[in-house]
Amino acid sequence: MRLLVTRPEDDAALQAAALTSRGHEVFLAPLLQIEMERPPLDLENVQAVIVTSRNALRALERHPQKDALLQLPVFAVGEATARAANGMGFREIAVGPGNGAGLADVIRDSAEPVRGALLHLSGQDLAFDLAAALPDYELRRAVMYRAVPAEDLPGKIPQLVREGKLDGAILMSPRTAATFVSLLRGHDLLEPAARLICYCLSEAVAEAASPLGAGLRVPGKPREEDILALIDAEAASS
Repeated sequence: MRLLVTRPEDDAALQAAALTSRGHEVFLAPLLQIEMERPPLDLENVQAVIVTSRNALRALERHPQKDALLQLPVFAVGEATARAANGMGFREIAVGPGNGAGLADVIRDSAEPVRGALLHLSGQDLAFDLAAALPDYELRRAVMYRAVPAEDLPGKIPQLVREGKLDGAILMSPRTAATFVSLLRGHDLLEPAARLICYCLSEAVAEAASPLGAGLRVPGKPREEDILALIDAEAASS
């Protein structure tokens, strides 16, 4: 299949390599640029860290308080984030199912509010409001990065869409999907884009992509490996 990868650059390269190894032809169009932040972190009486993105861990890599955080337990939103946390040096890691609501359940099962605050390392924009889901806990949110939308589709991507030379696009966040719709609209490409299949990480992503009128595919679980398996299954049956 001829697939458009829309993740920010670091993750796009990893996803592209995984797709290429499966025999797919890949085109890159990073739709969000990640700008790292390193704010001072209030660690007083913190019982654990919450990480809902690998980008938050990347921002932590050169943070002056990194070593102190590595001594704390961490709640990771999903398996990929947990692997990244383990690679960074976190040792006590609880793994969520890949979405915020499921992570909130894991936190309630494992952490008691009276034991201290939870430090949420996040991006500027939240896909899920953990504070609202965990009203009995003291959540301290530290914004570790900002995702800035691309101003245009790169290079030959508009032409590929116009000429029907792409089979699908992989969309990993609602903001990525909304940016994709906006940029395609700016090139007057909504009609040809309707021929695409959009592989969406979650129903929220699919909803953001719905103005395209394209085919929408959502895996059973919101994990990258499940999107890749879905793509492989469809490629095998086509």
